[in-house]
Amino acid sequence: MLRVVRLYLKHLWQWLLKRLKLTPLSLAKKCQLTFGVTVVFTLALALLLPYIWMSQLTKKALLDANKAKAQSLLMHLHFQLKDSGETALPVLGDTGQVLDVNDTQMQWHRFTKENQLPQLTDKQKEMLESIRDAETINDKITFEKKQGLRYSNYVRIFNATDNCISCHNPQGSAGAFSQNEPIGVVTIQRPTGDVGKTTLLNWVWIGVAGLIAGTGAIVAFYWITQRLILRPIRQLRAIANNVAEGNLDLRTSISTGDEYEKLASAFNHMLDSLQAAQEKLRQANKQLDTKIAELSERNIELFKANKVKSEFLANISHEFKTPLNAILGFAQVLREKPGLLTKNDKSQRYAENIITSGNRLLNMINDLLDLAKTQAGKMDLHIEQASVPQLCESLVSSFSLLTKDKKIKVKVHVDPDIPPLSTDTGKVQQILHNFLSNSVKFTPQRGKIEIRANMLDEKNLRIAITDTGCGIDEADKEKIFEKFQQADGSLTRESTGSGLGLSISRELAALLAGSIGMESEPDKGSTFWLDIPVTLTKEPQPQDNKQNPDS
Repeated sequence: MLRVVRLYLKHLWQWLLKRLKLTPLSLAKKCQLTFGVTVVFTLALALLLPYIWMSQLTKKALLDANKAKAQSLLMHLHFQLKDSGETALPVLGDTGQVLDVNDTQMQWHRFTKENQLPQLTDKQKEMLESIRDAETINDKITFEKKQGLRYSNYVRIFNATDNCISCHNPQGSAGAFSQNEPIGVVTIQRPTGDVGKTTLLNWVWIGVAGLIAGTGAIVAFYWITQRLILRPIRQLRAIANNVAEGNLDLRTSISTGDEYEKLASAFNHMLDSLQAAQEKLRQANKQLDTKIAELSERNIELFKANKVKSEFLANISHEFKTPLNAILGFAQVLREKPGLLTKNDKSQRYAENIITSGNRLLNMINDLLDLAKTQAGKMDLHIEQASVPQLCESLVSSFSLLTKDKKIKVKVHVDPDIPPLSTDTGKVQQILHNFLSNSVKFTPQRGKIEIRANMLDEKNLRIAITDTGCGIDEADKEKIFEKFQQADGSLTRESTGSGLGLSISRELAALLAGSIGMESEPDKGSTFWLDIPVTLTKEPQPQDNKQNPDS
């Protein structure tokens, strides 16, 4: 049952707030409403005490006035003893006028032996009985309303005193009284107009005081709420909204020296931690992007390597098949027709073809072995003295048959001031052999090839081979130095080769502490060069050997 009542009161309260348009309540409204109710309740309690006290004072004043009135009037009429020749002063009423002794508001009732007082009203009889029962008081006053007017009822019992006994004794002229014997009662019933005005004024002034105190309290609390409570909260809310929009550089500057300042410090610490975490996250994302970019590049490189591998397998299988088929074909002819061995011309030509095909196959195998050695770092150096002119002449003579067949003119220009080489002559010959082989291969009939050797400076030598071949496109200049790559990588190309010559030449040049490069124009020819030091140390430092046309 109690729970039902609680729910009903809760729903009633919410309905009342909704009707007064006070819901939903903000913190400011909650504080103001709660404080307003508290102020009203506190002021009501605080002002109720002075109101009760003032009512009691008013009642006490009216009681004293009636007591004085009854005392003075009775003393004037009966109890006051006059000296001879002395004139008594008239008794004044509450308004300052002479009191009329015949006024019906005040009445004297003498107690009889039967204590019958039929003149008293029921209210007065009740008051009389309460006085007799109390035994500590002899008068009492109450208030009642008649015909819209407020009246006061005053009742007082008079007891016999020494002055009374001086006359009322067995020897006196009046009936005998005993000491403190109740002899009569005085009742006063009159309108309380002045008292009502006083009570009304009390109400008015108490209300004015309460209104002033309540207004001052509400104004003070409003100022306190706005400045000490709501302003820090609004500042924190504004910063929180900026943080929600992504601005983490703001900091609160609340310096109230209380819990709000501690809250602001905790809020700033949270922002610092959040900003540090965001920076870490940003760095992690940046590193992740870098890793993703690296992985993408590696995937591209793997894709290219896979593509190169596929092209290499296709090319190398084609290159291997050609000399092997020639060797097998000529060997099969010689086996089926052994009589050809007696014929010098044909047997000589067949033997030369077998030797040529075998050499081609051997060269490709050697290229693959050299590539594997350079990548594994197991290529050894054999440094020895060599003459550059003899090196060039030996190179030209090794291709004399091919150049003679294609009617290619080969010229050699060697500067006379070139000192003897101290390097791995075999590797220099292998590099130059690859250069000249390409030049002979791509130079057309009746073309020209020029071999030039000169000093770049006091320590470095350049040997360049220039031809009048087909040239190389700009887009293919980088590709031809990569492994298994040729300017024309298709299976239907006219030239043969594995695509390893220039790649191996670059690796060998690095072992010789040198570099290779090239210049070429389509349809005009190409120039490949080798730059090496004249004297090679035992442990040369590898260099970046990409071709540099301006070097």
